Amino acid sequence: MNAQPDAATLLSRAVDQTAALLDEVSRNQLEQPSTCEGWSVGDLVRHVVASPQNFLSMFAGQEVDWANPPELGDDPAADFRAGAAKLVDQVQADASRGSSDAVIPEFAVHGWDLAHSIGSSTPLDDEVAEQALAFMSANLTPENRSGVFKPEVDAAPDFSVQDRLAAFAGRSPNHTPTRKQAEGS
Repeated sequence: MNAQPDAATLLSRAVDQTAALLDEVSRNQLEQPSTCEGWSVGDLVRHVVASPQNFLSMFAGQEVDWANPPELGDDPAADFRAGAAKLVDQVQADASRGSSDAVIPEFAVHGWDLAHSIGSSTPLDDEVAEQALAFMSANLTPENRSGVFKPEVDAAPDFSVQDRLAAFAGRSPNHTPTRKQAEGS
């Protein structure tokens, strides 16, 4: 029987896979639609790059505006790695598992979003997805998902853990991103 990796190790793996996916995003993909309804790939990348600092600010008791991430720098993957290194250090310094458990789903779900939005063949980490799905299943209710996640999508029992996670987060594992419709249509 394999022992489950500790939470800090899983978080490191989650941010590593996210950084690898960010490395794959080209500038010409930024305007393409993403799997996140109403978001372009660029919107998704901005959100993901800002997430490590947003979590650090939350842990410090500061207000965070998740809806308005800053514009991208010249190297979004490097910017993400710098913030993610600080986040991993903070989580490792914090002996409680709770902080990393809450953070892992952000990178697992958005890793899936990035991979599907850009057509990446980069394999995603199943243990990261399992941990994210377990945390979300225990903590995300229909009442508190409103405004953050769409309702859970049915997932066939033979779906990969990655696709089950995506479905729980309201994504359709068979989703193909489409262009945003004009406002009001």
